[in-house]
Amino acid sequence: MAERFGGKYSPDGGPRRNHPPAPPGSGDQPPRNPYDERRRTRAGSRSNLLFFVPLIFLIGAFRGDPATLVLSLLAGGLLLLAAWLTREGILAHEAYDARRVARRPAFPRKIFGSVLTGLGLAAGTIGGGEGPLYAALFGVIGAGLHLLSFGPDPLQNKGMEGVDQFQTDRVARAVDEAEKHLAAMKDAILRAGDRSLEARVERFAQTARGLFRTVEGDPGDLTAARKYLSVYLMGARDATAKFADLYARNRNAKARADYEALLTDLETTFASRTTALLENNHADLDVEIQVLRERLQFETPAR
Repeated sequence: MAERFGGKYSPDGGPRRNHPPAPPGSGDQPPRNPYDERRRTRAGSRSNLLFFVPLIFLIGAFRGDPATLVLSLLAGGLLLLAAWLTREGILAHEAYDARRVARRPAFPRKIFGSVLTGLGLAAGTIGGGEGPLYAALFGVIGAGLHLLSFGPDPLQNKGMEGVDQFQTDRVARAVDEAEKHLAAMKDAILRAGDRSLEARVERFAQTARGLFRTVEGDPGDLTAARKYLSVYLMGARDATAKFADLYARNRNAKARADYEALLTDLETTFASRTTALLENNHADLDVEIQVLRERLQFETPAR
């Protein structure tokens, strides 16, 4: 059987065999790939290039009169702010797309980034000695191209039709706090300096997010899942921080084994809770369908 290359310094710490997928219903399931549900971020090279554009104006700011200096610095500042807003808007849009139920961003970062890009280009054009007409033309073209390149922000809520707004707000706050705990875990494990542990934490994070998505789909499940989103994740965060500091100092094998066992227990617990909630939701749906059918049969006149 073919064997995947691995060794001491490989992410998984050794060779791994490519096992065929286990049949449905069997208890021996292959490890879940932590990157299965992840997508490549759109906040990449295109948005990063925006941070270099202001340098054109900032470098030339000190080669002219005071008016040119002020306008060039203003243009550079506006373009830097536009680049930052654009990047944050892209990340917010990705978070919006990743959730089944989501509110539109309160502040449309990408749209404001387009506006600031146009203003920055207009200020830079005037600083270069051109008239207001050319400045307005360059500003409008720049803002339009920016908006076409990165798109607008989400302008509507998603998946919230017929959902209790109060319950949805509670779920959103709980999920946001849970995401902060996961981010703290991933940040803490970096101190351990072990890529396999980083991948292991990422795998647990994906399992936890499966529970998040389930609760978002049915806000009524929040009560049953609250301790998972708060108490358990807070404990996992604290344990990760303490383990990372200890493991970075002495590479204690027993501490590593205990920590990996903890992650396995957490992953199993979160997956079981997700499955239980989904089964409960399915049972509720069956009851609703049965009640509706009985009512229709009762109200349908006999022929």
